[in-house]
Amino acid sequence: MSKKIIILNGSPRKTGNTTALTTEFKKGAEETGNTVTEFFLDGMNINGCKGCFGGGKNPDSPCVQKDDMDKIYPVYKEADIVVLATPLYYWTISGQLKTAFDRLFAVAECDPNYRNPKKESVLIMAAEGYGFEETLYWYEHLEKHLGWKSIGKVLCSGVMAMGDIVGKPELQEAYNLEHHTLPKTFQPYLIPSALVVLQEISSLIPEGVCEQRSYIISLLLMPNWRTKI
Repeated sequence: MSKKIIILNGSPRKTGNTTALTTEFKKGAEETGNTVTEFFLDGMNINGCKGCFGGGKNPDSPCVQKDDMDKIYPVYKEADIVVLATPLYYWTISGQLKTAFDRLFAVAECDPNYRNPKKESVLIMAAEGYGFEETLYWYEHLEKHLGWKSIGKVLCSGVMAMGDIVGKPELQEAYNLEHHTLPKTFQPYLIPSALVVLQEISSLIPEGVCEQRSYIISLLLMPNWRTKI
């Protein structure tokens, strides 16, 4: 079963190292049939939370402030997985991501007990240094408070200038993260010539051993067999 994924990209550089990681993650997720929507927060008009506790009255536009968060709310509410993507700034997430995430409280206000919608989540980060400890502390406590389940983290250090991430193993890690954690949907990877081969193989397997025949065919049709005949 495919899943809906929202990426909140808090980097101010749309072609920076953080985005290189989300690009690979998105590629891997979409290749297996999942739907991914990415928001580049730096280019959006998003104001800080006012702490007014006046939201939640309109589920379609839950915050009293009317800005670009209204583009994020419907996607966020439908998403199965929330990806938090950010560079490391002063040992924590970027202001762009923190500002947008604080505003998600308006969705919790739609519930009389301020319950947040249950999600799975991913943390993706790029940094010049190696000090992820404070952010991991924040992320783990956030998950516990919201009742979310983290399904993976990609933390890339040693990158500062745009392009520094080229060749880094974390790019492959971001791509592979989907294949290790998200459900696979059947994909028609086999092109017509390959399907002909499968039909020929099927015809050679005696009907009397139907269980073995079905098993062999199912192995050949597994999504991981990305046949390129």
